[in-house]
Amino acid sequence: MGRYSAGVHVPFRLVDVFTPRPLAGNQLCVVPVPIEIDDATMQAIAKEIGFSETTFVTASDADRYAMRIFTPGMEVVAAGEIPVEVDVEASTAWMTQLPAEFGPVFGDRELIARAIGLEVGELHPDLPVQTVSTGLPPTIVPVRDEKTLRRAAPNGRVIAETVEAAGGEELYLFAVTADGVTARMFDAEFGSGEDPATGSAAGPLGAYLAEHGLAGMPGSLLIRQGEQVGRPSELHVEARREDGAWRVRVGGGVHVVGRGEFDL
Repeated sequence: MGRYSAGVHVPFRLVDVFTPRPLAGNQLCVVPVPIEIDDATMQAIAKEIGFSETTFVTASDADRYAMRIFTPGMEVVAAGEIPVEVDVEASTAWMTQLPAEFGPVFGDRELIARAIGLEVGELHPDLPVQTVSTGLPPTIVPVRDEKTLRRAAPNGRVIAETVEAAGGEELYLFAVTADGVTARMFDAEFGSGEDPATGSAAGPLGAYLAEHGLAGMPGSLLIRQGEQVGRPSELHVEARREDGAWRVRVGGGVHVVGRGEFDL
């Protein structure tokens, strides 16, 4: 356990995001005020909660917040300054992510297929596997259809090898559907397994789809995620061309479902 003063109290909120209703979507823990605790204690709290992300506000101003984000296994790399719009009455929030950067196409499709428990022929035959970043860099993996996507199964050891080779931090699988896109996220390092909703990957996927003119992009898009882990999620993505790069906004429903305090 990290070092801290005896009797420190750490308030927190439990929040469901990327969902139109509570008790669905992605579960987050938020420490909403700056607290003097060290890195090891932040990591231990994130592990104690066990959600895909625990966010610690480290500084606040009238219209700005600084924060650090931890998964149960590690701290997420800082992405920079991200504009966020919140509609309290509508229980929604949107973030404008950084301009999209496209990595090289990843050619080892056999390695990708082994990492996600599919055959090479079950990947989309005409679309590339590619790492794309709008702040954080998921490796985008196009799958032939939704039925195939649902059969995918993560191989943790091979995923670790694959994301390192592809230059990403996670695999974000998708299939185009009649009403948008269905996606799944497999990670090797974050300590949370399959994520029910991944805003940091939905933005890069929106840029990827805009680049290839798929699923009505550029424009607006609904990404469904999380059904296979019992937390159905809806991520809304908008993409536009700005200064020669794709710029994306990602949003969805936000619901505070609980609150409490750690006594350390």
